[in-house]
Amino acid sequence: MRLSTINTLISLGLCAGFVSARSVSGIESRVQKRAASILINPPALPALPSIGEAHAAASNAGLNLSDVQGDILVGMKKNKELFFFFDIADASGFKAKLKSDILPLVTSTSQLLDTSTQLVTALNIAFSQTGLAALGITDNLNDFLFTQGQFANAANLSDPGTGNWVPQFKGTNIHGVILLASDTVDNLNAALAGLQSALGNSIQEIYSLQAAARPGAEQGHEHFGFMDGISNPSVDGFQLSPHPGQAVVPPGEILVGEMGDNVTRPAWAKDGSFLAFRQLQQLVPEFNKFLADNAIKAPGLTEQQGSDLLGARMVGRWKSGAPVFLSPLVDNPALGADNNQNNNFTFAEPGQTRSNATDQTKCPFSAHIRKTRPRADLGLPETNNHHIVRGGIPYGPEVTPDEASSNTTTTERGLAFVGYQSNINNGFQFLQKTWANNPKFLHGGVGFDPIIGANQGNPRVVNGLDPNDQSASLTLMTDFIVSRGGEYFFSPSISAIANTLSV
Repeated sequence: MRLSTINTLISLGLCAGFVSARSVSGIESRVQKRAASILINPPALPALPSIGEAHAAASNAGLNLSDVQGDILVGMKKNKELFFFFDIADASGFKAKLKSDILPLVTSTSQLLDTSTQLVTALNIAFSQTGLAALGITDNLNDFLFTQGQFANAANLSDPGTGNWVPQFKGTNIHGVILLASDTVDNLNAALAGLQSALGNSIQEIYSLQAAARPGAEQGHEHFGFMDGISNPSVDGFQLSPHPGQAVVPPGEILVGEMGDNVTRPAWAKDGSFLAFRQLQQLVPEFNKFLADNAIKAPGLTEQQGSDLLGARMVGRWKSGAPVFLSPLVDNPALGADNNQNNNFTFAEPGQTRSNATDQTKCPFSAHIRKTRPRADLGLPETNNHHIVRGGIPYGPEVTPDEASSNTTTTERGLAFVGYQSNINNGFQFLQKTWANNPKFLHGGVGFDPIIGANQGNPRVVNGLDPNDQSASLTLMTDFIVSRGGEYFFSPSISAIANTLSV
């Protein structure tokens, strides 16, 4: 291995010790064993497979997990993460740096699953359509939303225009994003500084966003307070033993060119995935005020319990992760923390293959987790191909006492949403446009998804939130999640970076 490569690895803050760099053929790096994983592991979330289990599953499905970038299949397990958006100022210079300085650091799925092979800071990279064009890649990846970019499709997501968008996301100026993940902010900052030094004038920074799992007992919870990521699917070829109730999807629903992806792609795109990025601001004090003002009233419930119940029915889960379908009136933290039980329901009664189209007592049809995965509402077994692997992470500080007392957000916080799929139209955009934003889905009209649903800034009517009066509707005058924009990227395989993008 070249001394210059070793020095680069160390300067980037990515190397724990002597590193045998991955060759361009895709052989994974070996690094000094870490003391602790860079990933978090809240018990409520579906557990990642061991490296042995993952390789056994991959062997059965013919997958090469050492060639798939690690962020795609790992999901919402990051501790600290930094998103670095850039444009390519010098294509030939960047290609040279991509091969010599970035490629040895690109972290595979296999590396992330084994603490002993994790770098100090994991690195993944993805490119927009304009970024691929800047590299001279003219092949059509046959995903029209990726080709057009997210800015051109803001109306299809029912964003209220792009006035709230971060300016850098407007247009198609962003060529790529580098995702850095580690267990400390210092590691991220050191890695970014070293990366910028190594890449020099070949790129220009467009925008960056630093994010982190929330502290202490809130780890794994998003800023509204709800455990996030429980409903991520199990990808065949990655997990041998999915948890009860997990959707099991063919690898081609997430990875391009694998079984289940029925679209013609260039050969080099195999084992890549389309990354939908959205910066979603969360108005937490305003959301909490709404819950308090509209608390569900029922015998035996305090005001706080009524407020908590409304929030749980809007999401479809209690803050612990316990589904309201299994625990309709009060939270059950033990159930929420049990990843073999907290997803083990269908919205139908035992033995039934379809849910009751008139009964919302256990869970509203409009609840966020029901809108985005209807389960038995569409009949069993589940056969739809509208799944994504979510890899989002919170950004911004905790709510301050002043914000809580004034019920007003003064400092931005939210979710850096990341969703992977082999087809954006079937995945992210379908979930947002056809289900969450469609007031007529399901059962003839249940209103908007009260959490992520959008109506171009107009009021949203939601039905079924009150279990005592299922015909009552509630009008949401405020979007508690505000789109700050985003972009669509393609996260290529490691061999594609070596053999196509950097040559």
